[in-house]
Amino acid sequence: MMKFSKPFWVANFVELLERLAFYAVFIVITLYLSNVWGFSDVQAGLISGVFSALLYLLPLFTGAYADRIGFRSAIILAFALLTLGYGGLGLLPTMLESAGLVSYDMTTTFTGLKESPMQWSIVPVMILIVIGGAFIKSVISGTVARETTTETRARGYAIFYMMVNIGAFLGKTVVDPLRRSMGDQGLVYLNYFSASMTLMAFIAVFFLYKSTHTEGKGKSFLEIGQSMIKVFMNFRLLILILIISGFWMIQSQMYATMPKYVIRLIGEAASPGWYANVNPLVVFVLVNFITSAMKKRSAVSSMMIGMIIIPLSALVMSFGNQIGGAYIAGMHPVAFMMIVGIAMQAVAECFISPRFLEYFSLQAPKGEEGLYLGFSHLHSFFSYLFAFGLSGFLLERYCPDPRLFTNAEGVLDKVAYAAATQNAHYIWYFFVGIGAISAIALFFYSKIVKNLDKKKELVTE
Repeated sequence: MMKFSKPFWVANFVELLERLAFYAVFIVITLYLSNVWGFSDVQAGLISGVFSALLYLLPLFTGAYADRIGFRSAIILAFALLTLGYGGLGLLPTMLESAGLVSYDMTTTFTGLKESPMQWSIVPVMILIVIGGAFIKSVISGTVARETTTETRARGYAIFYMMVNIGAFLGKTVVDPLRRSMGDQGLVYLNYFSASMTLMAFIAVFFLYKSTHTEGKGKSFLEIGQSMIKVFMNFRLLILILIISGFWMIQSQMYATMPKYVIRLIGEAASPGWYANVNPLVVFVLVNFITSAMKKRSAVSSMMIGMIIIPLSALVMSFGNQIGGAYIAGMHPVAFMMIVGIAMQAVAECFISPRFLEYFSLQAPKGEEGLYLGFSHLHSFFSYLFAFGLSGFLLERYCPDPRLFTNAEGVLDKVAYAAATQNAHYIWYFFVGIGAISAIALFFYSKIVKNLDKKKELVTE
């Protein structure tokens, strides 16, 4: 029976709480920004894209700072920032209304922020969440590494990823009941829920977490910057990162496009939180089976299968708006096809994610694999940055906000809105194209790299 230290279990428990808090907010972040704060689809997409992209870039630097101040101090700081951030997302709109700076319909929605200069006051609050989340990404996984041995590390990370997925699943389940019962006000109260989760984590760390391991000096920010430049100058790796970003650009539409898309086409009865939960469920069921089945095939062969599936998943998502109003298995066709598409993306992820790090490490210079793997998740930085921004433009063009088609009494012009959204499925064609280009690029990339390596071997012989 493997035994783990107290800090290990505390770290995993608070990781579950942090993921629960994050996904509860993140699955509807663009809805919150548009419906509560009055940002356009394009503005909401750009803000969300920068927000999520920085969550994958800053851990390179927060991890170094955590090494200097100690993991306990870093985790306490992280959850303090997260609690203030999530609490601010809930409190700030109400405070602005109380101060008479904006108007607020206490039954359904906020109004007036679009015309208020205070609209951008949300940015500093979101920065708190970005910094806190960046500390968590680097420190919790680092704690698992430090609190396990060579014999227990595999099991330790298995527990860690299980906590991540449980938190992600549970976080998304609280969204739809709140939103359907309270309208846009539910999107505000959702932040109080997330703040309570991170506050609970803060208390747990403050009283229960005390690592027995001495912290090292770690790298300086200058050294990290130099390492990043070195990775970017390795064009082989940079191209690989950009190619794989095509996959994640489509995968990230589960958060960038899907919630607004299904609610606008189906109505408030849509359940984007539950649709999104199909992804972790399918990954949990199939990832070990697919990885085992592909273990005798090369990493690039496995990744190619996933890259072929991903554009097909976007194509399937487009069918929901084209096959008429007949329900399928008791579900609206848009919802049904969205679920099928998300499930296909999860299958693609099973083929790609476990093998990407392996293939990435093989492209790194010998003896520097650890350095380069530290930057292997830069694909998430690029994909989130561009995917959310593109999503905003596409939603505004093909699936606009229904509030733009309401009269002074708030009554929707159904005929005009139906005409405006009749080609909403075109959104997914753009991502079919991105996925197809990425798959073709990976195919040629693997061939070119293979030939270059052969020529290099001949020269050295």
